[in-house]
Amino acid sequence: MNDKPTVLATDLDGTLIPLDNDPMQHSDLLQLKGHFESQSDTLVFVTGRHLASTLQAILEYDLPQPHWIICDVGTSLYRCEQDGSVARVREYFELLSNIAASSLFESVKSRLALHDELRLQEAEKQGAFKLSYYTNGSQVQAVAELLQAELKNEPFQIISSLDPVHGHGLLDVLPRDASKAFALRWWSRITGIDSNKIVYAGDSGNDLAALTAGYRAIVVGNADQQVKDQVRSAHWAARWERQLYIAKAVASSGVLEGCRYYGLLKHP
Repeated sequence: MNDKPTVLATDLDGTLIPLDNDPMQHSDLLQLKGHFESQSDTLVFVTGRHLASTLQAILEYDLPQPHWIICDVGTSLYRCEQDGSVARVREYFELLSNIAASSLFESVKSRLALHDELRLQEAEKQGAFKLSYYTNGSQVQAVAELLQAELKNEPFQIISSLDPVHGHGLLDVLPRDASKAFALRWWSRITGIDSNKIVYAGDSGNDLAALTAGYRAIVVGNADQQVKDQVRSAHWAARWERQLYIAKAVASSGVLEGCRYYGLLKHP
C-alpha cells in the first residue's frame, strides 16, 4: 500500500483525548491540531459520545476541529460546516431507520430492564438508534455474549467496551451491522474517498470493527491487551501487510506516533 493517507478517522476517549492531563500528550495533540489546521487532510471523529458531548470535548480538550463527526458508536453522522455549525446527514439516518424502527428499540429496552446486571446510562447518552448501559467492567464481555444470544432473532447487535477513565463496562445495543466501521464505510462511499486513504485510530472494543475493516490502523499504547491481540490476529488472518501499527505511546501521543508511521504527518 503506497498511497499516502489523507484522512485520520479517530476515536476520542482513550485515543485522541489526552489521559491524566499529561503535558507530553497535550503537546502532541497540538501538533496534530496544527497539521489539520494547515493542511488539506480530512479529520473525522468516530466516537461513542453523543453530539453535544463531542462538541463539549472539542472545547474542553482543545481538540482540532473535525470535518465530519460520527457519533453514538456509528449510529449518527454529521457534516461540520465552515461557519462552525453541524448538519445531520439525513440519508444515513434514513438508512438506519430501515434496519431497526424506534418501536423495536422500546421493546428491547423493556426486555433488558429485567437484567439486574445492567444499568441504563443517562438519557443524554441514548440515541435514536442506540441503547446504552453500564455493567461491571470485569464481566462486560460475558454479559455482552449473554445479551447477544438473547437477541439473536432480533435486528440488533451488542457492542461492548470499557470506560478508559472510570473502568465501567459499557454496552451498546445497535441495529444489526451498524458500527463505527459501518458508518465509516458508508461515509467513504458517499464522499468518494478510497479506503486506502484512511487511517483509523482506536483503543477499545467498540473500535474493533473499524480497526479490522481493512483501513490502516493505529492501536494506541493504552489499549487493552485483548484488543491488541484481536486486531493483530485479524490483520494476520487477512494477510494485510503494513496496515497495523501498535503504538508505544498512549492516547494522543500514540495517535501522532501512528500518523507519522503511515506518513500522514511528517517526522520532526
